[in-house]
This record gives sequence, structure tokens and C-alpha cells, in this order.
Amino acid sequence: MTDMEPTSSEPLYPEEAQAKATILAECENLAAAAVTFVAVHFDGYGDSGVTGDVRCFDSKYYAYEEREPVAHDAAYLQEHFETLVPMGYENDCGGFGDVVLDVAARKITVERNDRFEDYTTSTYEI
Repeated sequence: MTDMEPTSSEPLYPEEAQAKATILAECENLAAAAVTFVAVHFDGYGDSGVTGDVRCFDSKYYAYEEREPVAHDAAYLQEHFETLVPMGYENDCGGFGDVVLDVAARKITVERNDRFEDYTTSTYEI
């Protein structure tokens, strides 16, 4: 993940605001269980996509597939994390990313990476 501030200033939909509040309300319990990050990974293309299971980590930072999750059951947060997965990530060439809760900072970030197709054209006379 980057240290860039989010560029979206769009207000949250009511269900997103509720999901955020529910997730943040669990920070104290997660910290007591030595969980530092909670994350959900999403990936899709061609008009279909998948959201992974909620996974908990006890590392100093979160990076997808760089650390092994800890055995803390946060499945009860699945629906709330899925609510924060950005709409349309699965369309066309698709995209992937993570919804990540930094437990100590009590901050949720969304990193979305969009795929795109490109081409180059060469014209020459022979």
C-alpha cells in the first residue's frame, strides 16, 4: 500500500458508513487479541469477481500475501468489509486490491488497482 492520501472526497453511502462504524467499533477487541491489521482482498475481471475471506495479521504493516494471517476469527466482519469493496472492480479488464483496517490507527483504507488494455500502432513504408 502507498502512503498517499485518498483522492476520493465522495461521501459514504449509509450502508458504507454503517459498515465502517461497525468495523472500527471492533478495534479494541482486535487489539486485545494482538491483531494489528484486518484485511479483505478482492480481484475480478470480465464482469465477475471474488472477495476473499477476512484475514487478521499481527505484523508491522500489511501487504497482500507477504505475511501469514494469525488464527483469529473475524468472519463476523466479512459482510462489513465486503460493503467497502469498491463497486465495479470486476468490470471489463477488472481490478484488484484490498480493504485494510489498521487497528492501532483505527483507520480503514481501500487500495484499488484497475487493469486496462493498451496498444501501440506502427506505420511504415516498405
